[in-house]
Amino acid sequence: MPPFLAGRDNETKQFLTLLDQTTILSNLVLTGLRGVGKTVLLETFKPLAVQKKWLWVGTDFSESASVSEDTLAQRLLADLSVSTSGIKIKRPTKEVGFFTQAAFQEKAITHNLLVELYRMAPGLIADKIKGILEFVWSCVSECGVQGVVFAYDETQTMSDHADKEQYPLSVLLDVFQSIQKKGIPFMLTLAGLPTLFPKLVATRTFSERMFNIMTLPKLNMEDSRKAITVPIANAKAKGKCPIAFDERSISLIHSTSGGYPYFIQFICRELFDIFLQQIAVAGKTSSVPMKEIVQKLDKNFFSGRWAKATDRQRELLSIVATLDNGDEEFTVQEIVVASKQMASPFGSSHVSQMLLALSEAGLVYKNRHGKYAFAVPLLGQFILREEAERTMPLLSKKPSSL
Repeated sequence: MPPFLAGRDNETKQFLTLLDQTTILSNLVLTGLRGVGKTVLLETFKPLAVQKKWLWVGTDFSESASVSEDTLAQRLLADLSVSTSGIKIKRPTKEVGFFTQAAFQEKAITHNLLVELYRMAPGLIADKIKGILEFVWSCVSECGVQGVVFAYDETQTMSDHADKEQYPLSVLLDVFQSIQKKGIPFMLTLAGLPTLFPKLVATRTFSERMFNIMTLPKLNMEDSRKAITVPIANAKAKGKCPIAFDERSISLIHSTSGGYPYFIQFICRELFDIFLQQIAVAGKTSSVPMKEIVQKLDKNFFSGRWAKATDRQRELLSIVATLDNGDEEFTVQEIVVASKQMASPFGSSHVSQMLLALSEAGLVYKNRHGKYAFAVPLLGQFILREEAERTMPLLSKKPSSL
């Protein structure tokens, strides 16, 4: 977690507004590129919900959670039990399966109890999950709980599997729409890459009405300045920080990071450690070693993602990186036109197929306007650096060969 969260006041206010719903009419989709701070913001929302007497349930969704409808159910029960295991049942108003109200008296809502109820509940898996959630609400509502937030990160990994007749994502959406119609305040908060919301709408068209979309932008210069300077100012006030960034350094950090919070935090931490060492050795700081820090960022953040692409896919991505609008949005036709200068140009159908594969690899995504964009921030700049590094040895050999 960053020591100071900058530029997210509006998003925080929107989330607090959602918590004020008595009947859940709007759930939340929190989306944006990697490095924009979705996970951090989700963690910031948690104590706000707890303060308003909401239970917080959730974790990262992995692909294994959507292997089948049953694995989804097990995921929900396991996560729910973490928040409910300390609550003893007083007077449930909802029966499940063959159990009577008396059978639950004074029992804690543990994982074992939820699993037992799930196994005994009648109906399809969706019916079982609905029954469990209705039962849990009948218990926790007696304890002053205002509602339950089911918050999941990396939700773009969820999907249905029609070939196996398993529809976990559909079940998730159907279950929560159903219980919300009954007035039960269980709210979904799903975070993920920009591919998430189109996937939800493609799965269930009512998702368009079910969710508020919160797209996190990168930070502007003023918010970047706060992210950089406020933690240092707070530490200085406690006498714990011998370092300060001048205006030139702040501007350089913002421009190099592109305003993406993860990159700001990465660069600041590296600079902080380097400056501390310089002060210990020489008694003062010297220039900002930004080139070396960017090289480390390339290895830590970009290289693993770049390794997912084949050689031919890298050629296509290199073309995108050279487009004037490559860091924003691009089209299949723009790639085709730009590739005509290559020895092996791309055709439209080939580009479309490759972009689909790159989307599945998490490197690009298709937005709702039918255009594509990098799913990884500043990926185009990394690609250009890789191309420059790849060709540099060839250039350096020319003088020695003459």
